[in-house]
Amino acid sequence: MATVSTYHASDGAAYEVFLGRWTRELAPLLIDFALLPPEGALLDVGTGTGSLARAMAGRWPSRKVVGVDVAEPYIAFARAESKGLQPEFEIGNAAALHHADGTFTAAVAQLVLNFVPDAGAALREMRRVTRRGGTVAAAVWDFRGGLVYQRLFWDTASGIDPRAADARDRLFSGALALPDGLPKLFEIAGLAEVHRGSLTIRMNYANFDDYWQPLLGGAGAGRHLHHGPRRRLALPYRRSCQARLLLGRAGW
Repeated sequence: MATVSTYHASDGAAYEVFLGRWTRELAPLLIDFALLPPEGALLDVGTGTGSLARAMAGRWPSRKVVGVDVAEPYIAFARAESKGLQPEFEIGNAAALHHADGTFTAAVAQLVLNFVPDAGAALREMRRVTRRGGTVAAAVWDFRGGLVYQRLFWDTASGIDPRAADARDRLFSGALALPDGLPKLFEIAGLAEVHRGSLTIRMNYANFDDYWQPLLGGAGAGRHLHHGPRRRLALPYRRSCQARLLLGRAGW
């Protein structure tokens, strides 16, 4: 079976603490940027624990909103959070959506295309299920100019473990990590009138443990700490990351 995601997705509750709380901050900004059509069904591709889908359903309570994700634990968490009401959540592959052509007036992907092995196929599918004149929108991490919380971890890890440098370079050098990566992908997928912009959220951590503990859940960068021999490096990683974040401040 072909790989449909490069993201390690095993626990919806852990993801919610690690990243879900920040996707809730980003979702309304992405909706505003996308200028979604005023009516018709909406699709959230790679919904994760459902932040974007719930934001769309909250803004347009009478519209059908569907969130799809390949990770069963995330969909289970999202369904539990919605308590059977809107939006709808389903398990599915972004690169092989099972909806008919033109089902939705808009399809949106928030922070998922970096982790789809064939992001171009996912965009073509989003275009296919969106009716003519509709909107296809996506947001990806600004790996080169932002993403401070991840960059701090990976740069610290690379100074301790040479193998981490290889993982960091792969993550930060992919096509979608480059400034023009996403617009070019839209153009290749045959999408017209492509517009780009920057969306910014601030990650306000209560203290260092609020930053560090979610990494131990094994999602994202923290998966690096769960690989056999590297577990012994967790404490050096922690100490070095804490020193870089504190910058001489005590008690945080």
